[in-house]
Amino acid sequence: MTDTLLPNGIKDGTGNSSYFRKGCNPFAQTGRSKLQNQRATLNQQIIKQMRMRAGAENLLKATSNNKVKEMVLLELSYVNSNLQLLMGQLEGLNSSVEVYQDTQETANIPLIALGLKETKDIDFSTLFKDFILEHYSEDGNSFEEEIADLMDLRQACRTPSRDEAGVELLAKYSSHLPLMESRFFPPTRQTGMFFTWYDSFTGVPVCQQNMSLEKASMLFNMAALYSQIGTRSNRQTIAGLEEAISSFQKSAGILNHLKETFTHTPSYDMSPAMLSMLIRMMLAQAQECLFEKTALPGIRNQFHSLMKMAQEAAKVSEIYDQVHQSMIQTPLKDNVPFFWSTMSQVKANHYRSMAHYFVASALLDHQLALSDDEDQQEKTLSQVYDRLPEGRSPLDILKKKDERERIGKAHIRRAILGHEEALRIFSLCHHLNKLEALQDILRASHQRSLNKCSENEEEEEFTDYTEAPDIISKTEHKAEMEVPATTKVKVTDFFQRLGPLSVFSARQRWTAPRTIKLPEHKDLGFTLKGESPVHVVSLDPLCTAAADGLKEGDYIVAVGDTDCKWMSVSDVMRLLKDVNEAGMDIQVVSIMDSNPQMPTKSATFCGNLPKTYSMICLAYDDDNKKSRKVSKKSSFLNFGLKNRLKSASTLSLPTSAEHSGALPWNKPCPTFPSSSSYNNDSALY
Repeated sequence: MTDTLLPNGIKDGTGNSSYFRKGCNPFAQTGRSKLQNQRATLNQQIIKQMRMRAGAENLLKATSNNKVKEMVLLELSYVNSNLQLLMGQLEGLNSSVEVYQDTQETANIPLIALGLKETKDIDFSTLFKDFILEHYSEDGNSFEEEIADLMDLRQACRTPSRDEAGVELLAKYSSHLPLMESRFFPPTRQTGMFFTWYDSFTGVPVCQQNMSLEKASMLFNMAALYSQIGTRSNRQTIAGLEEAISSFQKSAGILNHLKETFTHTPSYDMSPAMLSMLIRMMLAQAQECLFEKTALPGIRNQFHSLMKMAQEAAKVSEIYDQVHQSMIQTPLKDNVPFFWSTMSQVKANHYRSMAHYFVASALLDHQLALSDDEDQQEKTLSQVYDRLPEGRSPLDILKKKDERERIGKAHIRRAILGHEEALRIFSLCHHLNKLEALQDILRASHQRSLNKCSENEEEEEFTDYTEAPDIISKTEHKAEMEVPATTKVKVTDFFQRLGPLSVFSARQRWTAPRTIKLPEHKDLGFTLKGESPVHVVSLDPLCTAAADGLKEGDYIVAVGDTDCKWMSVSDVMRLLKDVNEAGMDIQVVSIMDSNPQMPTKSATFCGNLPKTYSMICLAYDDDNKKSRKVSKKSSFLNFGLKNRLKSASTLSLPTSAEHSGALPWNKPCPTFPSSSSYNNDSALY
């Protein structure tokens, strides 16, 4: 399962061959590459079935023939069955955690990694070339190399290596997205370019014409890659555990940043509720690794050490119980893999049982001796329990041998019952049955508790119904979200030849470059100001340049044959001083008045159905359980006025029944990418 680096062989400016892009070799038959390849294939099949279902539903609404309706209903049931099967296969891929684990034979409980979101190939060349010619009045063909580099970078991001270099690759492309958006995506009109990403849980494709989906998906993949790095770490060493802890905390930090920044992302796997659950799961796995780091050197068989480990284990159990509760809430429970919720429930029971085992060992194996610090043990025991059985105090339990044994045996019974419950839940999920290491750990822990119970069992002992109290969770090292510095890296704009981005962006509309003839004499008749590019701030209306068409506010983009978009005032003046007897030509551009902006909401396609936002992306958010405000119903007299205002402020694509019409800005309705475009895509690997 090693990640093979694929050199691109691009030579740098010095002529030395170097790696231009680093990514996982798409032809390497690794476990992870096979998994991603299967995911891509399933996504294509899912979108095909969804198109068939949409067509059948439209035909069912349009026809009035009963025989046709019967045939369509039969076809619809067949398509829905296929969709259910494909969704089940996708869930199985999300449950394949063994390919993400450490390659060495270890006795650690497996951890869950997120799979990378899949996307379609995009050809930037035609659109960018046309836009450069139309908007910047330059030859788009001269930027073929820059466009090819950008497309290569995006393609490499689909198969990143599973290390910091892979994360840096994703961060590099993510840092280019704002630059690309400023250069080629004007706010006044749509470009016609669709960015398509597949939901990692449902396989449903989501398309957008703006860059929001692209930016959010890259952040999601960075978080997913960090989770894969965490699961791959060697947790038998302190260094490996520290790497795993840091990776899961960084994954949680990126997911939280994604949740706070892109609140309207029309994809179910990036909805607020789903992201909240994923953040909890990453932090739970980081806390589990912190527990393993504490236990790795060995647990001293002392009263205080055992009580400390009991509270640490209770903390891990508590967090996993919260993860499980969030997974079974609406609307997550229908799409979260059953393997995930079962795994979190198993771990919650397992670590809770371990906490009771540690307390039982501390009470049964260690009697209060004269040399022991009585006050310290009493304080420790009182901090472990939230409440004690009626009529008992911590000092009574410590001093009285029978009370100490009674409470200790009650804890060992709860440990046995908890391990049995974990094994029972484990047997309910067939995906979990493949994890033999997890089953061995659960059985060994159960047997250890049984042995402890038999060691302290006396003959002819009457049944004691004393119930062990709950253990207060406490940790000295709490897992916290961490936003890595690599989410944003410094990059060089591929299209910097177009000029400074602060001026030459898609927001500004420019006139075509105009040639101004400058006379031979030194008095040019105008004054320049500003950094790159410089512009005319004062102009003598009687000078030769003004007569030739120069205006105040014009930007000088070239002096003679020299491009001066990036030159300062002193550099441009140095060029203008070299005017010969024949004079000199300069090229200038002027800013045009911008058109009013379009409405802020962008049209989104999800599953071949046009909508403004996904109907599930703003669903239940379990981090914010405030009651929703109920809007007041408008009166009948205001109904028509409010509807007119709403139609004027909201942009929505027409449904399939309205394809013959035109959009409000008199452009034909963009259709969802045809099935042929999906079938012609080359496979990921």
